[in-house]
Formats: sequence, C-alpha cells, structure tokens
Amino acid sequence: MAKKANTKKVEVEPQIETMEEVVTEFFEDAVDMEPKRKEPTNRVINDWEIKDRRYLLKDGSKPLSLSVKSRGIYYFDEKKGYEREISYAENQNTPFTEEMKGQVRLGRIVFRNGVLFVPKNKVALQKMLSIYHPQNNKLWYEVKPKQRAVQQLDTLNYELDAMIAARGLDIDEVEAIMRVQLGSKVAQMSSKELKRDIMIFAKNDPFKFLGLVNDDNVVMRNVAIKAVENNMIVLSADQRTFTWASSGRKLLSVPFEEHPFSALAAWFKTDEGMEVLKVVEKQLK
Repeated sequence: MAKKANTKKVEVEPQIETMEEVVTEFFEDAVDMEPKRKEPTNRVINDWEIKDRRYLLKDGSKPLSLSVKSRGIYYFDEKKGYEREISYAENQNTPFTEEMKGQVRLGRIVFRNGVLFVPKNKVALQKMLSIYHPQNNKLWYEVKPKQRAVQQLDTLNYELDAMIAARGLDIDEVEAIMRVQLGSKVAQMSSKELKRDIMIFAKNDPFKFLGLVNDDNVVMRNVAIKAVENNMIVLSADQRTFTWASSGRKLLSVPFEEHPFSALAAWFKTDEGMEVLKVVEKQLK
C-alpha cells in the first residue's frame, strides 16, 4: 500500500513528441468505432496484448487539451467482492492503489486534439483506460484497427450486394423503392434518372436499400399510389375511403390511424383485392 504522506505529485503528460503527426494521420481516414461497454473478463486481462494504443473522444470533438480524472477513482472487482481504488502512477506497474509499492509518482491523463496515444511500455495506464476506468466507452474509446477493418469490410460487402441488387431491378421495382425516398417526384423522372438515383441510394445507404428490396409492401404501395395518380381509384377528401373511379363502387374503408396507401396495399393481397389488383396492373401497363 502506497503511503499518502510520502506521495510526490509530478505533473507529467504522457504524450509522444510527434502528436500532431498522429492526429493528422489518424483523422484522415477515421472510422467511428464505438464498442459497447463490457465488464472485463479474466481472459481479457490475462491475454493482454503488448502494443501501442490510441484513444479518441467518443463525441468526436477535438479540444486542444482535455484532462481526464486519474486518481480517486473506484472500480468494483467482482472477483474480490469490493471496490478498489485506481490511480495513474507513472512509476508503478499497476493501476490499483493497494498494489502500489514505494514512492508513488502520480501523472496526468490528457487528450490532445481529441486523441491520446499511450505507448506499449505504459501497460498500467492502458489497462486503466481500456478496462478499469468508469469513463471508458463513455467519454473515450480505444481505437482497434482490426475491428475497424472488419467493419469496413462488412460495409463494403453490403454496398456491393446492394448495388448488384439495384442493377437487377426492373423499372417498376426501381420506381416503387425510389418513391419511398422521393415521393411523387418520381412521376416526373425518366427511367435513366431513376436507375441512376437508385444506384446512388444503394451505395450510400445499403442497409436501408436492402430492407426496402425485401419489403413486399413497397411494390404494392407503389401500385396503389399509381392507381390513384392515374384516376383509376379515387381516394376521398378525408382519406378514409377508396372507390372505383369509373363506377363509384366502394372498395375499402381505411382503418383508423392507418396510412391510406398502406391500407390499400394490404387490401390488394386479399381475395377481393387481388381481382382489383389484376385490373389495375393491366391498365397501368
């Protein structure tokens, strides 16, 4: 146990001399990686990899300097069953105050321009920042290049799948999906404009695009809108009733609090609605 009376406080900022280069290099191709907070397991602690580590402020801000609390912090050790005080001491090989020996030289933890670089020889500080400190994954997070590469690869694969799917859609499907994005504007767009925009949409937001591609209601909803736009089916002024334009025959009463075109799209899938759908699709061709 370190004796408080003999403690000598030295203001030391654990930074490398080329911090500006580190900041420039990292932020040029930064990808936000914000892993969820997990309680450290014995395996995580015991299999600790000796390497340089970088930490970024989680909100993406880049203040000139930001000091982090480095002493008087407590970590609940489930294995021991009690809270243990942790501190950053430059001349100790542990962050736990009770395990420190001899004179303790306390240091500061300072982010510069939103970045903190901790070399591999400062294992105690790294463990404090990555495992024990309560602000880990709240105020900052550790940059993990391997995890970032996995995420980037997954995103690229989604983009590729989405763009391949977009290229294979027929024009009716393209129009149906782009109507979700652009609304009635699609009625004034050429087929080439729609195909261009859906490729851009697939690349920029592959997750949403693939979700729409697999949503059967998107196509049915588009048919419903086109039927109304082409005066085949009439939607009442209060948007509660659909009728045949030619005969005035009532087709559907829209359920309370349901979107009218979503209701009509769902109705097209019923036995009665399928007969109307066949007529509508034939006339729309």
